[in-house]
Amino acid sequence: SWDGRQTFLHFDGVQSAFYVWVNGRMVGYSEDSMTPAEFNVTPYLQKGKNTIAVEVYRWSDGSYLEDQDFIRFSGIHRSVYLFSTPSVHIRDFFVRATLDDQYKDGILMLRPKLATYNKADPKGWTVEAKLYDAEKKPVTLVPWRIGATLKMNASRILNEQYPQRDNVRFPVMEAKVTDVKKWSDETPNLYTLVLTLSDPEGKIIEVESCRVGFRRVEIKEGQFFVNGQSVRLFGTNRHEHDPDHGKAVPISRMIEDIKLMKANNINAVRTSHYPNDPHWYDLCDEYGIYLMDEANLETHGVGGLLSNIPAWHTAFLERAIRMVERDKNHPSVVFWSLGNESGCGPNHAAMAGWIHDYDPTRPVHYEGAAGNPYDYPYVDVISRMYERIPGIIRLATNNDTRPMVLCEYAHAMGNSVGNLPEYWQAIRAHKRLIGAFVWDWVDQGIRMKSPDGKSYWGYGGDFGDNPNDDNFCCNGLVQPDRKPNPSLREVKKVYQRIHVTPVDLAAGTFTVENEYDFRSLDFVDGSWELACDGKVVQEGKLPKLTLGPKQTQKIEVPFRKPNLESASEYWLKVSFALAEDESWAQRGHVVAWDQFQMPFEAPATAAAIDKMPQATLREQGNAYTVSGNAFTVTIGKATGAIESLKFKGTELIRSPLIPNFWRAPIDNDDGNGMVKRLGIWRTAGPNRKVDSVTAEQVRPQLVRITAQATLPVGNSTKYRTVYNVYGSGDIVVEASMEPSGGNLPELPRFGMQMAVAGTYSTMTYLGRGPYENYWDRNSGQAVGLYSGPVEEQIHVYTRPQENGNRTDVRWLTLTDSNGTGLLAVGMPLLSVSAWPFSMEELEKAMHIHELPRRDFVTLNLDYRQMGVGGDDSWGARPHPEYTLPAKAYSYRFRLKPYSPDMGRPNTLARQAFQSAE
Repeated sequence: SWDGRQTFLHFDGVQSAFYVWVNGRMVGYSEDSMTPAEFNVTPYLQKGKNTIAVEVYRWSDGSYLEDQDFIRFSGIHRSVYLFSTPSVHIRDFFVRATLDDQYKDGILMLRPKLATYNKADPKGWTVEAKLYDAEKKPVTLVPWRIGATLKMNASRILNEQYPQRDNVRFPVMEAKVTDVKKWSDETPNLYTLVLTLSDPEGKIIEVESCRVGFRRVEIKEGQFFVNGQSVRLFGTNRHEHDPDHGKAVPISRMIEDIKLMKANNINAVRTSHYPNDPHWYDLCDEYGIYLMDEANLETHGVGGLLSNIPAWHTAFLERAIRMVERDKNHPSVVFWSLGNESGCGPNHAAMAGWIHDYDPTRPVHYEGAAGNPYDYPYVDVISRMYERIPGIIRLATNNDTRPMVLCEYAHAMGNSVGNLPEYWQAIRAHKRLIGAFVWDWVDQGIRMKSPDGKSYWGYGGDFGDNPNDDNFCCNGLVQPDRKPNPSLREVKKVYQRIHVTPVDLAAGTFTVENEYDFRSLDFVDGSWELACDGKVVQEGKLPKLTLGPKQTQKIEVPFRKPNLESASEYWLKVSFALAEDESWAQRGHVVAWDQFQMPFEAPATAAAIDKMPQATLREQGNAYTVSGNAFTVTIGKATGAIESLKFKGTELIRSPLIPNFWRAPIDNDDGNGMVKRLGIWRTAGPNRKVDSVTAEQVRPQLVRITAQATLPVGNSTKYRTVYNVYGSGDIVVEASMEPSGGNLPELPRFGMQMAVAGTYSTMTYLGRGPYENYWDRNSGQAVGLYSGPVEEQIHVYTRPQENGNRTDVRWLTLTDSNGTGLLAVGMPLLSVSAWPFSMEELEKAMHIHELPRRDFVTLNLDYRQMGVGGDDSWGARPHPEYTLPAKAYSYRFRLKPYSPDMGRPNTLARQAFQSAE
C-alpha cells in the first residue's frame, strides 16, 4: 500500500513545456524538453480513482534555448511513471568511483542526499552501502583512511554542517576496492552499488542502487587520459531519432545503434545537442562508450545574445545543473558539454563554474568558447567544428596547453565523408589532438507512404512545414532504419585500432601495431589470404598475438611465392576478427584489416592480332559498321559514338556510348554551388558538335574509327574519340580532351556513359569493393573480385543522388542469366558504376520512391570523377588533390561482347592491347 507514503510523478522528457494537473488541481509547470521533471503529487491525491492531466506546449520561452537542427516534434517523448517513498527517503546520491594515483585500486566515494516528510524523525535510521561484482558477489570494501565508513546515521547526513570557509569534503561515505576491475570503452567492467535505508529497529525500509564503473578521467600534458592512459575519441554525434517513433526512440533501437557503433570501431558519442534518454546512458555504461554529455542549449537563431543577458542566467544554469544531477553517476560520461552554437558569454561561464565546483572529476567542453588568440579559460578542452586539417594542426601546436577535439567534422550528409584518412593522419600525429566526432549518426527521415502506397523517407518540407531545412537533417552514417550508408565502412576502416605495416613485402615480414588503450590482442584471431586477381590462392592463420596495448610486434606471413600468371596482380590481406562473442558482435566479426599489393612482376601477354578473325569495315549511309567474330558494331557519323553493338545477333546497347562530364549532384555539391559553378559541363557531352568521323582499315584484323568533336565549353574545346575495332570483338576506346579558353572550372567527371539492355543485370568486377567508393573515400574497400545484381551495386540515399561508384576497377562484366553480356577492361584502371535508371532520373528524384527502375542499365565508364568531399556541406569543396582541373585528359578502356565459352573474363582482361598502327 502507498498509504502514508509520498507519491511522485516523474516525466523523463516533454517537448517543450507543460503544466500538470491532478484531479483538476494545478500541480506545477516545467520546461527543458530533455531533462526530467518531477512533482510531489501526494497532497493532490484522493482514495480510489485519480486523474492526471498534462497540457503540453509546442513552443515556449524555453524554445529560444532549444534551436537545434532536428525535426521539431512536440509532446511527451520519454517515460512517465509514478513512484512512492517512505517518510524518510534516499532522495538522491552522488557516487564517485575513481582510482588511486597508481590506477590500481578503486576509491568509492558517496554522498547520499536524504529527505524527510511529515516531520518524520530520522533519529536511529541508518544508511549503508554495499558493492557487488558482475557475478552479484559482495565485494570486500576496505577503509582507506581513518574514519572512512560505508554505514552512517541518517541524522548525521541530514544535519551535516557546512563551514564558514572552504567547503565540506565530498565523500560522506568512502572505501577502497583493491585490484579493482576498471571501466573503459574497451573493458566496461561494472559493479552494482546498493544503498539501504533502515529504520531504528534495523528493518530495511528502502533500497536504491545503480551500476558503477571505476575509472579516472584527467586532462594533463595536453592530452585526455582515462585510467592513466592517453586515449583518443573515435567518435560520432548522435541525435535521438527513430523513423517510426520520432524522438521516442525504443530501447531496441538504442541497442541496435550501440552495437553498430561498436562493430564499426566507434568508441565515443556526443549526445548532440541535449541529454539523451536515460536508458542510453545505461547502455553506454554496459557496452563501453565514452560520452560527451551535452546540455539542452542551442540559441542558433540569435547567436550569443542570450548568454550575455543576465535575465537568462538562471535558465542557462538550470540546464547544466539538471543534466549533471541526472547523469552524474554514469562512468560512460567523461565530458560535460555546455551546449551547442549558443555564442559565448557570462551565462556559459556560470554553467562551467558550477560544474567545475560540483564535479571536478570531469572536464568541461564547449565549442562556443572559441577565442582569439586562445579559447576562454572556463573550458578544459579546445573544440572546433569543421576545422580544416591545417587548422587543427595549428591549434594542436600553438602555445595553449589544453587538448583539442573536433566536436563535429566529416559532415555525413548523403554521399559524403571524403578525405577521412587525411584527418586521422593529422590526429594520430599530434598528441594534443584527442579525437573527433562525425556529424551525424542517423539520417533524420520519417517513414512515409505515397498515395500509391510506396514507402519513402520524409524530410523537411514533406509535412506542410514552411520554411524548412529540406533534407539538411539527413546527414547520418546510417539511414533512418539504420541501414549503413557507405561512409560508415570508411569510418570503420579509418577508426580501426590494429595496423599492419610492411617491413619487407616480398619476404612476408610486417609489424603489427596495437593502438588499443587497454586490451591486448589476445581477443582477436589473425588471418591472411593471398589473392590472384581477386581469387584466393593461399590462406592461413597467424599465431595468437598477445601484443599489449600501444605496442608493436614483428610478424611473418608464411605465404609461398606462387607460380605467376601472365598480367596477374597479387594482393595480400591481413585481417583480425573477434576470437569470441562480444556483447556487440559475434565471433568472427572483422575489426581490422590491411591489404598490400605484392611486388610480383607478371608481364602481360600481347594479344595475337595476326591470329584474329578479319574485321570488315562498311560505310552504310550515316554510319560505319565493323563486323568480325560474331559481332557487329555501328558508329554513327552524326554522333561519333557507338550506337549499336550486336553479339550473336542480339543487341547489347540501348543508348550510345557518349562523353559524360557530369554527375547527379550530391548534397555537398548542392551546398558548394557545384551546379552553377561547374554547370557548363552538364550538357557538354550531349551537346557536343561532331566535326568529323573517319574510318580506316589499319590491318585486316583492325579497323580504326576516329571521331573529332567540339565541346560547347570555353573557346572550342576539342574532344576526340578513337575506336580500334579488332576482328576478335575487342574495341579499344581512347577518349581525349584538350580544353581551350581561360578560367574554365574543374570537371565533375571525365568519362563516358552508355546504356545496355536490362537483361544484363549482373555486375561482376575486379576492383575496390564490395561497397560503393569514391576517389577520396575508398580506403575502407579492398581490391577484390565482386559480383551481384545491379540493384545491389547502387546505394539509394535518403535523398537520391550520385551513387554506386567503384574505383580502381580492372575490369567488369554486365551479364544475363546465361553469363553472356559485355566486358569492359580498364587500361589500366577505371571508375565505374551501373544503375537501373538514367542519370537524368537520378538527378530529378527527390525521394526514394520517385526513382524508377527501368528496362535498361546505365553504365558509367570513367577515367575518374571528383571526390565527394565532406569537410562540410554548405560550401566546402573536395580537397584539391581529389578534383579534376580543366586540363588535357586522355584515357583508354576496352569493350568486348562476352559469353562463357570464351573463357574466364579475367583471362580475357589480362590480354595486352598496345597502340596498334
